[in-house]
Amino acid sequence: MYLKVNGHDTFCYTGGKPFDPARPTVVFIHGVLNDHSVWILQTRYFANHGWNVLAPDLPGHCKSTGEPPRSVEEGAKFVVALLDAAGVKKASLVGHSFGSLIALQTAASATERVSQLVLAGSACPMKVSPALLDSALNQPMKAIEMVNTFSHSMLAPPPSALGPGTWLYGGSRALMRRVLASNPSVNVFHTGFVACDNYQGGEAAMAKVGCPVLFLLGRNDAMTPPRMAQPLIARGPNARVVTLEAGHQMMTEAPDGVLFALKDFLVP
Repeated sequence: MYLKVNGHDTFCYTGGKPFDPARPTVVFIHGVLNDHSVWILQTRYFANHGWNVLAPDLPGHCKSTGEPPRSVEEGAKFVVALLDAAGVKKASLVGHSFGSLIALQTAASATERVSQLVLAGSACPMKVSPALLDSALNQPMKAIEMVNTFSHSMLAPPPSALGPGTWLYGGSRALMRRVLASNPSVNVFHTGFVACDNYQGGEAAMAKVGCPVLFLLGRNDAMTPPRMAQPLIARGPNARVVTLEAGHQMMTEAPDGVLFALKDFLVP
């Protein structure tokens, strides 16, 4: 469905179910050069088990118009505006990579709006190498190849994601090329990476979070290695941690593991 957020059309995948503001809501926030489709298994499960699902394409990405967030703080303001547009007073947030920083900042700056927080493939700080930043700006196709090498730890996924035997690298590259091409005015690849690299408020934000927190870590994650999440974990009292046998793109490499962890953690 489409919502008007900050005056712009925002596409939100609802898992194929009508949206009902009276039901509990979970918002899924994608990372750099991704869109709502990376959450396809998890969103459909929750939409069919009593939840509202909002999985937006971030502004300026694919089916959503508007300026892409140039900072984590801008992304957090977008999430609050999205909740307002949907008529949702309080929601659970699930974010991956750049999306995890947006979810964290939202939970810190609008504590009364967030009931539960899931940070998948997160890190503090989430620094991006100068070589990758330069490639994302000047040679984005080369950067896509680099990111896919770092983001995957297996060639094909187990069942439940895109189907057994699906070529993860090829599928992810195709998605990233499509997302990049969806905005001819702004390089959303470089913009997103700069936002991650510049964000310095992770630990301070975590100290302000008052809701339950779950960390999903990929044991073989080369983009955001599990050790890089430890400063955030240490700041989150009683934070729950689940480590999956996966790389950074854990939603396709460990689809059932991600789903089961969310199912066990999120309470309506």
